[in-house]
Amino acid sequence: MSTITFDTHQLVKELKAKGFSDDQAEGINDALKNALNVAEVATRRDLKELELNLTIKIGVLIVAALGFMTAIQKML
Repeated sequence: MSTITFDTHQLVKELKAKGFSDDQAEGINDALKNALNVAEVATRRDLKELELNLTIKIGVLIVAALGFMTAIQKML
């Protein structure tokens, strides 16, 4: 999975501008960083890769099924 990045310094500045104390802003920043490190979040790129892999696998299954059906027809 891809890593999600964000500007932690900018987050702290924005929280302070909204009235949070330094300790509160740093605490929220730390909690958010920890949550993102623990969470497994799929990005758009991850989903596109998964879509491509599934498309290839389904295509292979279709080709295999057609080959199997052709072989059965020749046997009959």
